[in-house]
Amino acid sequence: MSLTAFELSALELSLRVGIASVVCSLPFGLAAAWLLARRRFPGKTLVDVIIHLPLVLPPVVIGYGLLVLFGRRGVVGPWLFDTLGITLAFDWKGAALASAVMAFPLLVRAIRLSLEAVDRRLEAAALTLGASRTRVFLTVTLPLTAPGLLAGAILAFARSMGEFGATISFVSNLPGLTQTLPLAFFSLIQQPGGEAAALRLTVISIVLSLLALLASELLARRLAARLGAGA
Repeated sequence: MSLTAFELSALELSLRVGIASVVCSLPFGLAAAWLLARRRFPGKTLVDVIIHLPLVLPPVVIGYGLLVLFGRRGVVGPWLFDTLGITLAFDWKGAALASAVMAFPLLVRAIRLSLEAVDRRLEAAALTLGASRTRVFLTVTLPLTAPGLLAGAILAFARSMGEFGATISFVSNLPGLTQTLPLAFFSLIQQPGGEAAALRLTVISIVLSLLALLASELLARRLAARLGAGA
């Protein structure tokens, strides 16, 4: 199956957006998951609800909210452009941001479940042996959380690859600039004679999603088994 330059461009952009969205959101996802799993504070339920809002809100609403915040005439957008020279709206970086927001709840949930499964007695033992809390987190908590961290990252990547509504609302559908696989598919089914190319993109999307889900499951199992053997 040979791909056209149009299809290759959409595939390359989707991979770039997916990788960038996961890499940039992973530290925030870990921090949010740790906060929800390990701390009690006023408004915790509200924070939890806000983090999971992208799961229930229409994606176009999320995209419009991002446009209001980060558009060139938005709340934060003018400052980003004037101070840092960063433009998010109608740019692939904005597509990565939209994908990261939509995938964030999946990332946080996977890491949070893994954190809650960590035996707190192991952390307490390390503390009694004189390790600092930072060292305990880096050498005990984080390795034991690695399966969930890895699974969440891959699931977030797969979700980013399939993002459509928030992306098209925030960065539009610009070939070679913001047109990811879902947006390219949308363009193809709107034009006569685009069925064959749309079918190829469908196959590519299904294969990438299946590979991501399989990799998430297999790597998480292997890492969990390795950690269990080393315990």
